[in-house]
Amino acid sequence: MSRNAPLRKCLFPVAGYGTRFLPATKAMPKEMLPIVNKPLIQYGVEEALEAGLTQVGFITGRGKRAIADHFDTSYELEHQIKGTSKEAHLQDIRKLMDSCDFMFIRQREMLGLGHAILTGEPMIGDEPFAVILADDLCAAPVEAKSRRALAQLVDLYNQHHCTIIAIEEVPPENTSSYGVISGDEIEPGVYRITDMVEKPAPKDAPSNLAVIGRYVLTPDIFEYIRNTPPGANGEVQITDALKAMAQDKKVLAVKFKGQRFDCGSIGGFVDATNYYYQRDFK
Repeated sequence: MSRNAPLRKCLFPVAGYGTRFLPATKAMPKEMLPIVNKPLIQYGVEEALEAGLTQVGFITGRGKRAIADHFDTSYELEHQIKGTSKEAHLQDIRKLMDSCDFMFIRQREMLGLGHAILTGEPMIGDEPFAVILADDLCAAPVEAKSRRALAQLVDLYNQHHCTIIAIEEVPPENTSSYGVISGDEIEPGVYRITDMVEKPAPKDAPSNLAVIGRYVLTPDIFEYIRNTPPGANGEVQITDALKAMAQDKKVLAVKFKGQRFDCGSIGGFVDATNYYYQRDFK
């Protein structure tokens, strides 16, 4: 890998079942749940494109065909609404389809985020890449011309050319829901990671700086994942692989600017819906 290799690719692990949203997700991917009138996965791909990443890979699974269909032409629908005011509603998705290349690979077993990322190795090769978890919906800061979380990570990668993860401060009592880092602050809001713990109890957490679903990874992460033993429930945790990497080389964490909604929870999903409705429809 060239030290200065440009970022082109973004992986979306989308094979999960979305059980917290049953029965809605019994036959529909959770990533297709709409925030007002746009599915979660489209927000994520828009964020990737905003950051300059046009090679989009999905780590998919059974029952996820709707995601592929969403990023494809619907001839019958488009013929039906051609020339009407409704055609404007397809403007954003058409932009993505014209700007990005889409790849799909199936994760046959749900063995953790680390395993999902490793499944995507054939699509990545020996290149740096990003990972977006669509459940974490990130809105841009309110300042004019501000960009979302992934673009902020890419900017930092272009300075340091190392693995970078997004973090935010969470209430100490909530650390058991996240991977949590500790590290040395090398510039405002940027930390060189010294330790990471997956879902620690509040009394065991090294800080309240929690990892959220935005990563820029160098391709050597695949070797670290291969050498990471399964943890609880037989799952391979990306946190454990990143901890091992941080012991060998520079891994950075950055407090991103903007607002994150945990759309993997019903409360966060409702908050996101209200936010985007107020912002874009009122």
